[in-house]
Amino acid sequence: MRRAVLSDIHGNLEALTAVLEDVKTQSVDEIYCLGDVIGYGPNPCECLDIVMKMDVCILGNHDQAAMFDPDGFNPVALRAIYWTRDKLDESTGSIAAINKRWDFLGELPRFKDEGKFKFVHGSPRDPTNEYVFPEHSCDERKMKNLFRRVEQYCFQGHTHIPGVFTEGGEFISPQDCNYQYDLTDAKILTNVGSVGQPRDGDPRSCYAIVSDDSIQFRRVEYPFEETIAKIYKIDPLDNMLGDRLRGGR
Repeated sequence: MRRAVLSDIHGNLEALTAVLEDVKTQSVDEIYCLGDVIGYGPNPCECLDIVMKMDVCILGNHDQAAMFDPDGFNPVALRAIYWTRDKLDESTGSIAAINKRWDFLGELPRFKDEGKFKFVHGSPRDPTNEYVFPEHSCDERKMKNLFRRVEQYCFQGHTHIPGVFTEGGEFISPQDCNYQYDLTDAKILTNVGSVGQPRDGDPRSCYAIVSDDSIQFRRVEYPFEETIAKIYKIDPLDNMLGDRLRGGR
């Protein structure tokens, strides 16, 4: 089985479109999304409509915040979430389409287990909200706690920073492994990166192709200036949400 595993689209339609065009060239069997379809970006409805057709989607913290009172969000993210809610409720859309999107969000699972493969948004301990950053590879207590919750392989998003955590305390970036990591019997946690808002200094979208024996990280160029221009035109979306797309921050 070959899965395309995407995460953190964040309402970036240009990035999602480019990534799905790349996915078509990769002979994948299924497409998984690890959450945060919405939030920050200017096209939440369009991105949801696309993701609803994917094989699997996990609940992200921004997806959750659109339905409930946001917890721990900074003012920029908070304004974006409130605008996103309004956009999802916009009366210009059909009632059926509006209800379908909200129903989809409300039914998203917090994780998915498939034998030795686990899929979450945040971490195996807190599938929706816990961050696992590269520097956490040195936090022996945290990593031990996370790895004991994993049968073998866990895939996650949330940080927008791609790479592989080993049980031995390493963080291996895509560049460190020439964009391909071979799976063995060893346990690993893998951040698949972000489609719509990369934060590792590379503005290209990032996603992963996961097979039974390897992980391939894919970087895809997209016309981010088009996304930035849309963000600039929407007052509740802070300009920095567009500016950061240029530098992958």
